This record gives sequence, C-alpha cells and structure tokens, in this order.
Amino acid sequence: MADELESKVQQGASDVEEEEDDDDDLVDAKPDRSTFLSMISKKKKNGTEKSNQSGHDHKRVVVPKFQYNMNYKKVGKCIIINNKQFDVKTGMGTRNGTDKDAEGLYKCFKNLGFDVIVYNNRSCVDMQNLLKQVSQEDHTDSACFACILLSHGEEDLIYGTDGVTPIKDLTVHFRGDKCRSLLGKPKLFFIQACRGNEFDDGIQTDSGPINDANANPGCKIPVEADFLFAYSTVPGYYSWRNPGKGSWFVQALCSVLNEDGKSLEIMQILTRVNYRVAMDFESQSDNPSFNEKKQIPCMVSMLTKELYF
Repeated sequence: MADELESKVQQGASDVEEEEDDDDDLVDAKPDRSTFLSMISKKKKNGTEKSNQSGHDHKRVVVPKFQYNMNYKKVGKCIIINNKQFDVKTGMGTRNGTDKDAEGLYKCFKNLGFDVIVYNNRSCVDMQNLLKQVSQEDHTDSACFACILLSHGEEDLIYGTDGVTPIKDLTVHFRGDKCRSLLGKPKLFFIQACRGNEFDDGIQTDSGPINDANANPGCKIPVEADFLFAYSTVPGYYSWRNPGKGSWFVQALCSVLNEDGKSLEIMQILTRVNYRVAMDFESQSDNPSFNEKKQIPCMVSMLTKELYF
C-alpha cells in the first residue's frame, strides 16, 4: 500500500504522487513538592489522614444545573462543508474519501436529532458567507449548533476550493455578542484537516495498549464561551485519510457516536475518539518516510457545562 502526501506543496519541492487504491492512507495536509509530600507523610503517621475504605463505591453524580439544557423544540442545525476538489492554483490534490466522511457524519448527526445540511466544494468567500448567514438565523428553538469542516488545512487555516481562510473568520460569527439566539448554548466545531507538515512517528510501549435556568438575571458571560473545537490532529501535524474508508478521525468519531452518542457526555465521546485514533490506526507505505505513522486528535473546549445529546 502506498501513502500519498497531501499537503500544500512547498516552493521548490517536488510533488509526491502515488497510485491510489481503497487501502491507501493519505494525509490532510517542576516545582519542588518535597515540603508538601513531607506534610502528607507526617499526617499519615499521626493518623490524621483517614483512609478511604469506600473508594470503589463512589457513584457518578449527574447534576442538572451543570448540564446544558437540551429541552428545546429542536436539537439544532448541523452544517457540513465538504471540500473535495480544489483549484489548480492552490496546489492541493483531490481529497478522495471525504464523501465517505460526509455521508457517515450526515447519518450520525441525523440520528442525534440535528437538522443536517451538506455543502460541497465551497470557496473561502462561500464558507464565510454561509456561516455568517447561518449565525444570523433564529436559533431560539434550538439547543445547540454544530459545524463540520472537511478540507485541507494548515495551522489555524482551512482551505476553500480557491485558497485558505483563517478558521476564526468562520467561527467568529457565532460569538455571544454576534449570535444572540445561541448565547449560552453549545457551539460545536469538528475539523478534519491538516494542521502542519509534521509526522507522528509514535513510540513503542513495553506492554499492550494502554441555557441556563440557574444563571443570575443580567449576568455577563464571555463572548468566547460555550465553544468546542474538535480537531482531527494536534497543532503542527498531518491528518490522515483513507480514500476508501474516509479519514481516521471521522471513522472513529462516527463509530463512537453510533455506539454511545446518546449516553455519554461530549468530552467522554471525544476522549474515546482519541483512544480509537491513537490505538486503531497506523499508516502503511513502501516509502519509509510515510510508513507506520500515528495520529492523535485534539480537543479545545470553552464549554461551561456538560453536554449530553
């Protein structure tokens, strides 16, 4: 199997193109604690620190006041922007397998109750105008909002069909001061794209795989609150995609959502996605430079409550 390097072609560098098949994987493009420990030791010796005999009997406590209110007429809108083809001037190749991602995500978010709309092959201006328009809609009857971006990328940038645009230029429209009908509600962004040109070689282990009814009237909240960004990879790294099965990140995300999307909290869901991508996927290639590479997704949360679909 051969891997194809999918990233913006650097000036003067030669293109790396290999014959594709459905099994090929591609890339989108110490403080001193001695005093503290000594105090703990003394407490134990003096019997002042009681041992916890019922440590294994603790039950998980779910408190409604710490959960987002999902009791609305609608779960919310989910926008999927699926960019597969790119202008020649961008130097970016076709993202084979992304339609598989879009299809799987459409079904998953439909099952969660979202109103899902897919937009294919959008330019930078198209993406900006689309999300600005959606942010200006009335989301009063919606519990939350979700947006999924499937494209090439670089650090803090996402590709439209004609070039790159800052991710923040797309998400800014949903800030609390710009989209009042989503104020205090979760705004979720899932981003499948490269964030740099580094490979994760992995490391061998010695063992096996390891709206707020409670808010005070007139209170002020940060305009950047209640956002969640789920990136397919960490800053600086490539993101892998299989032409036949879709991207590693989306495969894992759909799998977890299908199994536990309605029972687990969003951070539990994404933690399990991290685990699956980290443990279940590894690139294979005849080219040593692309062989046996790993990937780990990345969550950036400004959520202020727990989110259960």
